Amino acid sequence: MDIKDLKALVKIITDTDITEFELENAEEKIIIKRGPDKEYVQFAAPVAQAAPAPVSPTTSAPSAAEAIPVAVDNYETINSPIVGSFYSKPSPEADNFVKVGDVVEAGQTVCLVEAMKLFNEIEAEFKCRIIEVLKDDAAPVEFGEPLFKVERL
Repeated sequence: MDIKDLKALVKIITDTDITEFELENAEEKIIIKRGPDKEYVQFAAPVAQAAPAPVSPTTSAPSAAEAIPVAVDNYETINSPIVGSFYSKPSPEADNFVKVGDVVEAGQTVCLVEAMKLFNEIEAEFKCRIIEVLKDDAAPVEFGEPLFKVERL
């Protein structure tokens, strides 16, 4: 299979919801997998607390509803569909595809990921605002690794 066919195959798979593709013949074997292959579990370490102060009859203990609120991150990410190198602009002299604060339409190119000397355009899957660029120019990226933190609009 030549490089043009391989690039077309990767494009077809990234444009669909296919998560695994395998092709084997006498000359070659191609396996393409998408999606997270590792499960990450995050948890907070227990925090040492001081002994509770005695409660006098005139004061009441705080209720569960009065507990300190925990900040919730409602942002989503645009992830790399392939392993490669991240590029924020189409050429060294050009402006970045997007910057923090930009509103991006669905299908708009947000960056390039170079893999095997092929530059793959990474597009937004939904209308969103760029909150943070998570990678530096020419930084290596892994499959499924977040590239941008975005707010869905």
